Amino acid sequence: MAELKTKLNDANVTDFLNQIVDDEKRADSFEILKLMQQVTKQEPKMWGSSIIGFGHVHYIYESGREGDWFVTGFSPRKQNLTLYVMGSFNPHADLLEKLGKHKTGVGCLYINKLKDVDVKVLKELIKQSVKAARKL
Repeated sequence: MAELKTKLNDANVTDFLNQIVDDEKRADSFEILKLMQQVTKQEPKMWGSSIIGFGHVHYIYESGREGDWFVTGFSPRKQNLTLYVMGSFNPHADLLEKLGKHKTGVGCLYINKLKDVDVKVLKELIKQSVKAARKL
């Protein structure tokens, strides 16, 4: 079975964010960092070389495969800000309609800029996702 490459490490979150060249993306990243800290009450940790995660969950699939992951997190990618949430977005359809400009993938929410979305709605979406993840 292949081992996950994205693992918890001791890299400095602030140093990582300060390396972001684009001023707006760097500022947005620090705002998301603050928002996720408020919601999770957890300190941010680096996972791999480019993901900031909050909290920790150990999972075991029916197949027997298991691993470790964060409860919620984000990554300031070149093309967008990628937010990682547990589970699907189906239970959050009402919030997604109010969020603003975004795209979704399996467990990922993609936004270009924080000003494109309603931050209060984003915070509620993160809260609900964290609550669902903690039930696991």
